[in-house]
Amino acid sequence: QVQLVESGGGLVQPGGSLRLSCAASGSPFTIYGMEWYRQAPGKPRELVASITNGGSSNYADSVKGRFTISMDNAKNAVYLHMNNLKAEDTAVYYCSADYVGAPRRWGQGTQVTVSS
Repeated sequence: QVQLVESGGGLVQPGGSLRLSCAASGSPFTIYGMEWYRQAPGKPRELVASITNGGSSNYADSVKGRFTISMDNAKNAVYLHMNNLKAEDTAVYYCSADYVGAPRRWGQGTQVTVSS
């Protein structure tokens, strides 16, 4: 059974930092890319950052310079380092994995709340 398990969410004050982790398991297929999405209440899900297994990354304009995505190919894991967090970063964060020859898989989501 394919699983993506996220961790690392929580409550943080504005200007603070968090690191999200996501580990994929259970698939015989190779992962060629992983992403972090987020969804705030009443808003559509948006792409935050993406990375390929070759290390190429992209970011939403709203998080450039504050968030860093990284991937551990050996562990099928992706991380999101979030610095200088703002209230508008509050959302449920989801990781996803793109497999060669198989559909994209999603994690269950982890809540990030930025509030004083």
